[in-house]
Amino acid sequence: MTKKNTKKPRENLTQKLFSQIKLQIESGELKSGDKLGTEKQLIAQLGVSRTVIREAIASLKAAGLVEPRHGVGVFITEPPKNNGKLNLLLQNSHKISDTIEALELRAAVEIEAAGLAAIRCSPAQEMQIFECYYAFKDKKELQQNTEQEDFELHVAIAKATNNQHFVDFLTLLGKKTIPRARLQEEAGIEPVSDIDLRLDDEHKEIIDAIADRDPERARKAMQSHLNGGSKRYRALARLVQRKQN
Repeated sequence: MTKKNTKKPRENLTQKLFSQIKLQIESGELKSGDKLGTEKQLIAQLGVSRTVIREAIASLKAAGLVEPRHGVGVFITEPPKNNGKLNLLLQNSHKISDTIEALELRAAVEIEAAGLAAIRCSPAQEMQIFECYYAFKDKKELQQNTEQEDFELHVAIAKATNNQHFVDFLTLLGKKTIPRARLQEEAGIEPVSDIDLRLDDEHKEIIDAIADRDPERARKAMQSHLNGGSKRYRALARLVQRKQN
């Protein structure tokens, strides 16, 4: 029996919390040195899960807006100077060219992340990767949007590197590199297509290599997956352009 996923998409809550705190900092409501609170206090105050809190704080930290201090709390830092390039990563562009360029950036990071995950992955982390993979399959079989599950699978692989910087990078970039539904709609394609079937096969290659503790195969599988993604978005770009002409 397929298990139904009734919880809200975690990334939507993460992005919402990130934007909320970022706006408070930019407006001056929260100033340098102000304390947000401990993780437990934030959970009680904001009514969201520990995972949402951690991912939002990771994004804020990557943006240079907060400084978590273990056992003490999270503190607002001085706004980073000349952070225009960083802000580009945080913006949700609707340009397909930006999506393709972001995929190239992801490839530079995630290929190595897959290799490190194959070397360092703990049994619990491996289980989490497979749980994310099967969540993707469940949504695919129900012909529902799989973008959230796709993103969470990649984050689970990043976590298996046991290097928080990989997680911070993906959390900062967010789901802007997986806007399939929007682009398919613009191209006049059914939201669920054979794309998910190919993604399923590509994901399986990656996670099998990680489970087999084969770093080189994991790197090659991730490279093939992201290269395939770039080709798919280029094809969508041509369809969108043809429709607009």
